[in-house]
This record gives sequence, C-alpha cells and structure tokens, in this order.
Amino acid sequence: MLIAKQKRRENIAEYILYLWQIEDLLRALNFDEIQIYKTLVEPLQIDENTKKQILAWYMGTVQLLQFEKKQQSGHTSHSLHLIADLNEVHLYLLQKDKKYANLYQTAKSSIVDFGQKLEQHEESELELCFHALYARMLLNLKCYEVSAETQQAIDAIAKMIAYLSAKYLRYESGEEKYG
Repeated sequence: MLIAKQKRRENIAEYILYLWQIEDLLRALNFDEIQIYKTLVEPLQIDENTKKQILAWYMGTVQLLQFEKKQQSGHTSHSLHLIADLNEVHLYLLQKDKKYANLYQTAKSSIVDFGQKLEQHEESELELCFHALYARMLLNLKCYEVSAETQQAIDAIAKMIAYLSAKYLRYESGEEKYG
C-alpha cells in the first residue's frame, strides 16, 4: 500500500506494473490472509496500525480479484482502466507531440512483434507494451538473460512508456493542459 501510493504519485506506469506484481504475489500465496500477513506485512518495520491498513489493502485486492474472477490470471479492472486512460493520452500525444510520436515509431515494430507472440489479443498497443514490460520484469526476477535484440526492443518500449507516464502525470496534476 505504501509503495503503491508512492508509485501512483510518481509514475503511473510503475504503479500499474507494481499492481500486476502484487496480483501475482497474492495468487502465489493462495489468497490466504495468514500467509499474506506473514510474508508481506509482518516483516515490515512499521507500527501495528499501519500493518493493519496494509493487510486490509492486500485483502481488498484479493476480494477484487475474486469478484472479477481473476484468481488464476488476468488483471483487475482498476489497472486496465488506468491503461485505457493512458491510451487516450497516447493517442492524443501521437497527434500533438512530435517527440512522443518519434518514440512510438521507434517502438512500434517491437510492439507489433510482441503482439504476434502472444496467444491472446490485447485491446490496445499500450496494453501490449505493459505486458512486454511485465514479462521482462519477471524474466529479471528469475535471472533469465535475454538477447540484445530483445533488450533493445524492451528499451524502446520502456522509453515510450516513461515519456507517456510523465506526460500523464503532468496532465493529471494540471501542470500541463490536455486536449
């Protein structure tokens, strides 16, 4: 919860990827409240009241995954709605921001290639980007090496998403005007 709040304020893309990681962690712990507490909450060096709040946040995520019937796989509607919001900004920037359009053109073939490798068809190229970034993150956690070509593709997608995320937060805060 604490990390999620910080990421939400600072980087919407990292926040989404963090939520996906939490979903997978909760699945790995079989949505068991005791295991969630022992593994994710108890080791934290924070006060008991904050621990209770964090456990409640995890259990709220468990309830949402169960309600949405995503116990085995998939992502909550919350994160998917955020990606849809980001997609609106993505489409806007493609028309209005030359730097972003160039970043997109650099990443486009990698996005298309990644989409062809997936068995499922995502609703947007942006969702594909998040799946690519999340897959790379999982490979890093498992200490798998990837080819230089794959890393270059992921880097292009990551640069595009980083720029998009920064713009999104500037629009959201009112620092820049959107639309």
